[in-house]
Amino acid sequence: MAAGSTNSTEIASVWTRPTRERRDQPALSRDQIVDEAIALLDEEGFDALSMRKLGARLGAGATSLYTHVANKDELLELVVDQVIGEVPCPEPDPAHWRERVHAQADGLRATLLAHPWVTIVFGNAALTYLGPNMMRLTDSMLGLVEAGGFSDEVVDATTNTVFRFIVGSCANEAAMLMTIARSGLPTDQWVDQVMAASVAASADFPRLHRRYVDQREEVVAEAASGVVNRFTQAIDLILDGAETRR
Repeated sequence: MAAGSTNSTEIASVWTRPTRERRDQPALSRDQIVDEAIALLDEEGFDALSMRKLGARLGAGATSLYTHVANKDELLELVVDQVIGEVPCPEPDPAHWRERVHAQADGLRATLLAHPWVTIVFGNAALTYLGPNMMRLTDSMLGLVEAGGFSDEVVDATTNTVFRFIVGSCANEAAMLMTIARSGLPTDQWVDQVMAASVAASADFPRLHRRYVDQREEVVAEAASGVVNRFTQAIDLILDGAETRR
């Protein structure tokens, strides 16, 4: 079967495609390809990744990469799963289930911000959830919430909501961090300028305007210190909602 083609009844994913048989030992290993792809993405961002550019960095032609992956989507599945493997997975604890959920949420947030392109990949590669590290992370979060004594329905809804919030908030935060880096300004100075612009732009919208005015100093202080109070508060709101369904 030609590279990239699949049976119409099969799911096109690196995690479902059988490993190709090779007569000779390939010059490059899958681990080498994945490691270099992550380095490229970390250094230059999502738009910089191409099979040709990655092959050049590895000193090989792009076609040699197809020994391990059928296309760029499969490569993205591999790099995301390797990065997700960095997230710590605490053991479930009924007495401290909320603290354990917060610990894993904080770990996932730190990993996504260390590799800001991952949130973009989530929007471009639909089958990343099939990777073993992603499944390990999801199974772990299910266990942490389950330890709180909830039904499967509440555990599933809470886990999905927590993950969706983390990915969404980190996508916004990663975009902001990249914009700040391009500006050359200190983080707190850039945030203060944006908040000032937000105060001015919201003048005709009283509820929004009041919040920008009231929260400006707090938001700038958080940006300067790296404190993530708002992230923690949002996770708490989700867990508070779960508590009502015990």
